[in-house]
Amino acid sequence: MTRVARLTVVLTLNMALVVGLVVVGAAAHSLAVVAEGIDYLVDAAAIGVSLLAIWMSSRPPDPRRPLGHPRATTVAALVNAGWLLVLDLGLLGGAMDRLVTGSPHVHGLPILIVSLAASMVMVVGVLVLRGDADDDIDTEGDRLNMRAVLLDTAGDAAAAAGVAGAGLVILVTGGLYWLDPVVAATIAMVVGYHALKVATAAAATLRTPSD
Repeated sequence: MTRVARLTVVLTLNMALVVGLVVVGAAAHSLAVVAEGIDYLVDAAAIGVSLLAIWMSSRPPDPRRPLGHPRATTVAALVNAGWLLVLDLGLLGGAMDRLVTGSPHVHGLPILIVSLAASMVMVVGVLVLRGDADDDIDTEGDRLNMRAVLLDTAGDAAAAAGVAGAGLVILVTGGLYWLDPVVAATIAMVVGYHALKVATAAAATLRTPSD
Protein backbone atom coordinates (compact mmCIF):
# COMPACT_ATOMS: atom_id res chain seq x y z
CA MET A 1 0.00 0.00 0.00
CA THR A 2 1.36 3.46 -0.87
CA ARG A 3 1.85 6.31 1.57
CA VAL A 4 -1.05 8.19 0.03
CA ALA A 5 -3.40 5.26 0.56
CA ARG A 6 -2.28 4.78 4.17
CA LEU A 7 -2.57 8.46 5.00
CA THR A 8 -5.99 8.68 3.35
CA VAL A 9 -7.30 5.81 5.48
CA VAL A 10 -6.02 7.41 8.69
CA LEU A 11 -7.38 10.82 7.62
CA THR A 12 -10.82 9.27 7.18
CA LEU A 13 -10.63 7.61 10.61
CA ASN A 14 -9.67 10.90 12.26
CA MET A 15 -12.49 12.86 10.66
CA ALA A 16 -15.03 10.18 11.59
CA LEU A 17 -14.15 10.60 15.28
CA VAL A 18 -13.86 14.39 15.60
CA VAL A 19 -17.54 15.37 15.88
CA GLY A 20 -18.49 12.50 18.16
CA LEU A 21 -15.64 13.16 20.60
CA VAL A 22 -16.22 16.89 20.84
CA VAL A 23 -19.99 16.50 21.32
CA VAL A 24 -19.67 13.72 23.92
CA GLY A 25 -16.81 15.50 25.69
CA ALA A 26 -18.80 18.72 26.01
CA ALA A 27 -21.89 16.86 27.23
CA ALA A 28 -19.84 14.85 29.77
CA HIS A 29 -17.85 17.94 30.90
CA SER A 30 -14.66 16.06 30.05
CA LEU A 31 -11.64 18.13 29.06
CA ALA A 32 -9.76 14.98 28.10
CA VAL A 33 -12.43 13.82 25.62
CA VAL A 34 -12.77 17.28 24.07
CA ALA A 35 -8.98 17.36 23.75
CA GLU A 36 -9.13 14.01 21.94
CA GLY A 37 -11.52 15.49 19.38
CA ILE A 38 -9.41 18.62 18.88
CA ASP A 39 -6.31 16.46 18.59
CA TYR A 40 -7.91 14.35 15.86
CA LEU A 41 -8.96 17.50 13.99
CA VAL A 42 -5.42 18.88 14.12
CA ASP A 43 -4.08 15.47 13.08
CA ALA A 44 -6.45 15.47 10.10
CA ALA A 45 -5.11 18.86 9.03
CA ALA A 46 -1.56 17.60 9.53
CA ILE A 47 -2.23 14.56 7.36
CA GLY A 48 -3.60 16.91 4.72
CA VAL A 49 -0.28 18.78 4.86
CA SER A 50 1.55 15.46 4.51
CA LEU A 51 -0.47 14.50 1.44
CA LEU A 52 0.26 17.90 -0.10
CA ALA A 53 3.96 17.46 0.67
CA ILE A 54 4.01 14.03 -0.97
CA TRP A 55 2.40 15.49 -4.07
CA MET A 56 4.94 18.34 -4.15
CA SER A 57 7.90 16.01 -3.64
CA SER A 58 6.75 13.88 -6.58
CA ARG A 59 6.59 16.80 -9.00
CA PRO A 60 9.31 16.82 -11.65
CA PRO A 61 12.09 19.44 -11.56
CA ASP A 62 11.56 22.73 -13.37
CA PRO A 63 13.79 25.70 -14.21
CA ARG A 64 12.96 27.41 -10.90
CA ARG A 65 13.58 24.26 -8.85
CA PRO A 66 16.00 22.04 -10.76
CA LEU A 67 16.15 19.59 -7.83
CA GLY A 68 12.37 19.44 -7.46
CA HIS A 69 10.95 19.45 -3.90
CA PRO A 70 12.93 16.70 -2.15
CA ARG A 71 12.47 18.23 1.32
CA ALA A 72 8.74 18.78 1.20
CA THR A 73 8.01 15.75 3.38
CA THR A 74 10.63 16.83 5.94
CA VAL A 75 8.95 20.22 6.20
CA ALA A 76 5.61 18.44 6.63
CA ALA A 77 7.04 16.38 9.50
CA LEU A 78 8.25 19.57 11.18
CA VAL A 79 4.87 21.28 10.71
CA ASN A 80 3.00 18.25 12.05
CA ALA A 81 5.18 18.08 15.16
CA GLY A 82 4.88 21.83 15.68
CA TRP A 83 1.08 21.76 15.56
CA LEU A 84 1.05 18.89 18.02
CA LEU A 85 3.29 20.81 20.44
CA VAL A 86 1.01 23.87 20.28
CA LEU A 87 -2.05 21.70 20.94
CA ASP A 88 -0.33 19.98 23.85
CA LEU A 89 0.59 23.31 25.46
CA GLY A 90 -3.03 24.45 25.24
CA LEU A 91 -4.27 21.18 26.67
CA LEU A 92 -1.73 21.30 29.48
CA GLY A 93 -2.79 24.83 30.37
CA GLY A 94 -6.46 23.83 30.48
CA ALA A 95 -5.70 20.82 32.65
CA MET A 96 -3.63 22.89 35.09
CA ASP A 97 -6.45 25.42 35.34
CA ARG A 98 -8.94 22.69 36.25
CA LEU A 99 -6.59 21.22 38.82
CA VAL A 100 -6.15 24.62 40.48
CA THR A 101 -9.75 25.86 40.32
CA GLY A 102 -11.45 22.49 40.68
CA SER A 103 -12.78 20.07 38.07
CA PRO A 104 -16.55 20.10 37.40
CA HIS A 105 -18.76 17.03 37.64
CA VAL A 106 -17.65 14.58 34.95
CA HIS A 107 -19.84 11.77 33.59
CA GLY A 108 -17.84 8.53 33.50
CA LEU A 109 -19.97 6.26 31.30
CA PRO A 110 -19.97 8.31 28.06
CA ILE A 111 -16.25 9.00 28.55
CA LEU A 112 -15.57 5.27 28.87
CA ILE A 113 -17.62 4.29 25.82
CA VAL A 114 -16.49 6.96 23.36
CA SER A 115 -12.83 6.83 24.38
CA LEU A 116 -12.69 3.05 24.20
CA ALA A 117 -14.18 3.19 20.71
CA ALA A 118 -11.73 5.92 19.69
CA SER A 119 -8.78 3.89 20.99
CA MET A 120 -9.82 0.85 18.97
CA VAL A 121 -10.23 2.94 15.82
CA MET A 122 -6.80 4.51 16.27
CA VAL A 123 -5.22 1.09 16.82
CA VAL A 124 -6.56 0.21 13.37
CA GLY A 125 -4.88 3.37 12.08
CA VAL A 126 -1.55 2.36 13.65
CA LEU A 127 -1.77 -1.08 12.02
CA VAL A 128 -2.44 0.55 8.65
CA LEU A 129 0.56 2.86 9.02
CA ARG A 130 2.85 0.07 10.25
CA GLY A 131 2.07 -2.34 7.44
CA ASP A 132 4.54 -3.60 4.86
CA ALA A 133 7.17 -1.07 3.80
CA ASP A 134 6.03 1.41 1.19
CA ASP A 135 7.68 1.27 -2.21
CA ASP A 136 7.51 5.07 -2.52
CA ILE A 137 9.53 5.96 0.60
CA ASP A 138 12.82 7.12 -0.87
CA THR A 139 14.26 9.79 1.45
CA GLU A 140 14.83 10.48 5.13
CA GLY A 141 12.16 13.18 4.85
CA ASP A 142 9.66 10.58 3.67
CA ARG A 143 10.44 8.38 6.67
CA LEU A 144 10.24 11.30 9.10
CA ASN A 145 6.92 12.40 7.66
CA MET A 146 5.39 8.94 8.04
CA ARG A 147 6.94 8.58 11.49
CA ALA A 148 5.32 11.84 12.59
CA VAL A 149 1.89 10.64 11.47
CA LEU A 150 2.45 7.22 13.06
CA LEU A 151 3.43 8.84 16.37
CA ASP A 152 0.36 11.06 16.24
CA THR A 153 -1.87 8.05 15.65
CA ALA A 154 -0.21 5.87 18.30
CA GLY A 155 -0.41 8.77 20.74
CA ASP A 156 -4.09 9.14 19.96
CA ALA A 157 -4.71 5.46 20.66
CA ALA A 158 -2.82 5.59 23.96
CA ALA A 159 -4.51 8.84 24.94
CA ALA A 160 -7.97 7.46 24.25
CA ALA A 161 -7.18 4.34 26.27
CA GLY A 162 -6.02 6.49 29.18
CA VAL A 163 -9.15 8.61 29.04
CA ALA A 164 -11.29 5.45 28.93
CA GLY A 165 -9.50 4.18 32.04
CA ALA A 166 -10.16 7.46 33.85
CA GLY A 167 -13.80 7.29 32.77
CA LEU A 168 -14.08 3.80 34.22
CA VAL A 169 -12.64 4.89 37.58
CA ILE A 170 -14.93 7.93 37.70
CA LEU A 171 -17.92 5.74 36.86
CA VAL A 172 -17.12 3.12 39.50
CA THR A 173 -16.26 5.55 42.29
CA GLY A 174 -18.86 8.20 41.47
CA GLY A 175 -16.20 10.85 41.97
CA LEU A 176 -12.47 11.47 41.58
CA TYR A 177 -13.24 14.03 38.86
CA TRP A 178 -9.70 15.40 39.12
CA LEU A 179 -8.57 12.30 37.20
CA ASP A 180 -9.90 13.87 33.98
CA PRO A 181 -7.47 16.85 33.92
CA VAL A 182 -4.64 14.68 35.31
CA VAL A 183 -5.01 12.24 32.41
CA ALA A 184 -5.27 15.14 29.95
CA ALA A 185 -2.05 16.69 31.30
CA THR A 186 -0.21 13.35 31.23
CA ILE A 187 -1.23 12.74 27.63
CA ALA A 188 -0.07 16.22 26.65
CA MET A 189 3.37 15.71 28.19
CA VAL A 190 3.97 12.24 26.71
CA VAL A 191 2.81 13.10 23.21
CA GLY A 192 4.60 16.45 23.38
CA TYR A 193 7.88 14.70 24.19
CA HIS A 194 7.63 12.50 21.11
CA ALA A 195 6.57 15.43 18.95
CA LEU A 196 9.63 17.37 20.12
CA LYS A 197 11.87 14.46 19.08
CA VAL A 198 10.34 14.41 15.60
CA ALA A 199 10.65 18.19 15.28
CA THR A 200 14.31 18.05 16.32
CA ALA A 201 15.08 15.30 13.80
CA ALA A 202 13.27 17.14 11.01
CA ALA A 203 15.06 20.41 11.79
CA ALA A 204 18.42 18.62 11.75
CA THR A 205 17.60 17.10 8.35
CA LEU A 206 16.66 20.50 6.94
CA ARG A 207 19.98 21.96 8.15
CA THR A 208 21.90 19.28 6.27
CA PRO A 209 22.95 20.49 2.79
CA SER A 210 21.10 18.72 -0.01
CA ASP A 211 22.98 16.94 -2.76
